[in-house]
Amino acid sequence: MGKIYTKMGDGSVTELSESELKRDLEEATRDAAERGKIPPLSEDELSHLFDIYSSAARFVGVDCGNEVVLTYDNGGCKSRGHIMEVPLHKVQEAQIYEKFLGADSADIGHIDYSFKPVKAVVDFEQRSLEYALLVMTIPVFYGSQPNLGSYTQPDGPCPNPMELLPQGRISEARAAQEEMMEYATRDMVYVGSKMYESGVDGINFDTTAAAGDADFLATLRAVEILKRKHPQIGIMVGMAGEFVLGMHGELTYNGVRLAGLYPHKQVELVEKAGATIFGPTINTNTGKSCAWNVARAITFVKACIENSNIPIHPNMGMGMGGVPMTALPPVDVVSRASKAMVEIGRIDGL
Repeated sequence: MGKIYTKMGDGSVTELSESELKRDLEEATRDAAERGKIPPLSEDELSHLFDIYSSAARFVGVDCGNEVVLTYDNGGCKSRGHIMEVPLHKVQEAQIYEKFLGADSADIGHIDYSFKPVKAVVDFEQRSLEYALLVMTIPVFYGSQPNLGSYTQPDGPCPNPMELLPQGRISEARAAQEEMMEYATRDMVYVGSKMYESGVDGINFDTTAAAGDADFLATLRAVEILKRKHPQIGIMVGMAGEFVLGMHGELTYNGVRLAGLYPHKQVELVEKAGATIFGPTINTNTGKSCAWNVARAITFVKACIENSNIPIHPNMGMGMGGVPMTALPPVDVVSRASKAMVEIGRIDGL
């Protein structure tokens, strides 16, 4: 076999020999196993992954009957910058996903896509959601981000921990984060309850823990409260990164310290809180091949699945799950990453 045509994590074209491809796969699964203290991929799994990435086909896919369902996030924004650059209304975009792209579910969200600004316009968002539910058949989620950063001064009520930490004011920074959590949890519960009253099929907490362990804890508390108030509500929690940043460092949930948790430990707490779908995120290393990134991502996701009783839908957007960090990821590497996740990772959805 000659050179294997593939991409790097930044989307640039590269070529690998068979030995280089095998080395990348082995190094990547070993890296994930060491960081997460989890089992690496088996020889058979690495061999399967090698076959997927050494294929000369432009596009690859799973066998008929092995398809998985797809969930989406960032509703109302993709058409403007990614699909066709046409300023569609978010309900129209969701209809395009359903009727033209064959989506299994849709996501409706405010253009800002954060719970804090949604609270001020929640009545208008309810009307859009209700219209979407009226004209669509597939399940419709209402998506938004916890986004603890939106609660900092000057736009928010709380001091900015990122300004306090460099000054060595650790206790004040932690107190600010704890105050931000209270505001964020209340807003998430308020908006989630309003959408449930409008008939939403589920709430999507997108990019959870982007601001670290305080962001994660606020979301877990909101999920717990929503599930207690509305036992039938569907809740999807998608993470921002592969491990939880310890911006506070001392926060716990259910007796577990949140800082530094990898996906197979994150899912235990998300499930405990009451979520019904978990979306682990494995960061893409732009300086490594896509094969390297996918092998590493699958190693984490397999451990996550083995530790979970709820469906796992890995995040496979740009810069996550082995997909290159580009606005429009190339179809050859996206299809390979998806096929590998389904056939080796045994995921429930994407």
